[in-house]
This record gives sequence, structure tokens and C-alpha cells, in this order.
Amino acid sequence: MSQSLSDTTVAILLAPRGTEEPEFTEPRDALTDAGATVEVVGVEAGEVQTVNNDLEPGGSYEVEKTFSEVSADDYDGLVVPGGSVGADDLRGNEEAVEFVRQFVESDRPTGVICHGPWLLAEADVLDGRTVTSFHSIETDLRNAGAEWVDEEVVVDGHLVTSRNPDDLDAFCEAVVEQLEQASR
Repeated sequence: MSQSLSDTTVAILLAPRGTEEPEFTEPRDALTDAGATVEVVGVEAGEVQTVNNDLEPGGSYEVEKTFSEVSADDYDGLVVPGGSVGADDLRGNEEAVEFVRQFVESDRPTGVICHGPWLLAEADVLDGRTVTSFHSIETDLRNAGAEWVDEEVVVDGHLVTSRNPDDLDAFCEAVVEQLEQASR
């Protein structure tokens, strides 16, 4: 596997509860396979349980750093997994929202999937952007100023959005590609 991202550090968010496991593990693994250093950032340090299909328990993963310990400037890229409960928890946390706002405004590669774009709406960074997401939050994203489309993956500048776990292959590929372009 290519180590094209060997000088790249990416933050991946993990909510206190309800992050969709494959939307966390698959991008993390794709980035690691491409050589990136991936740090798990969340509200509190420690073990967090993910979910599958929003309702079934998933695996446990460690939050390595908290929002209060990091800055958007510490990272070359950001991934925001979905899961309706996880995304809702994070959009209710001021530190998480500010971290996402600063990151997107810095115009560095940001990948957001499923219900994750709720954080983009809360961070007020969607005006004039074309995005996709899980279909049930389409109206929320449109109300935040986005043009919502029903596509597997949408790339708008360095912002990559995707609909659901079925789109993970395309999502991971687009996130890695954006990071490779940014590192050139």
C-alpha cells in the first residue's frame, strides 16, 4: 500500500456515544493504510463504545485527545463520522463545533459522512456549499445554506461529504485523494 500520506496527521472525531462504527473504523484504516497518523479526538479521553445501524452495540475505541487539548491547527485533515446519536451529541458540544468550524474555515481536507454534516450546520459553514448526507437531515442542511444532492460522495473544495455506510469506499477514496492533493 502507498504511504502517500506519511507526513500527514488527521483528526477523527469520536462522540461520547453513538458514533457509527464502520464510519469511524473504515476511514481511520484507509488513512492509516495510506501512511497518515490518525488521532482520535473527542469530548473526554477514554474508551467509547460505537454502534452499528444506530441501535446495535459496536466495538470500543479510545479517545486519545480531547477538544480542549487540541487545535484545528494541529491537523492536516479531519474526519467526522456519523451515527445519529453521536453526531447529535457532538453538535451540542461547543468545543466540538468550534473545532469543526475552525477546521473547515481553514480550507483543509474535511470528510464528513451520514449524520456528521449536522456539525457543519451547527458550525455555520455550509452557506453556498454543495453537500450530501443521510437523507433525513437534508432539510437541516438546506436550511443552513447548503445545496443538498443525493450522491454517493460530493467534493466541494476540500469538503468531502457522503450519505451512509454503503458509500464508505467512495468516501474513503475521496478523503485520501483530497489529503494527497493538499500535501503536494
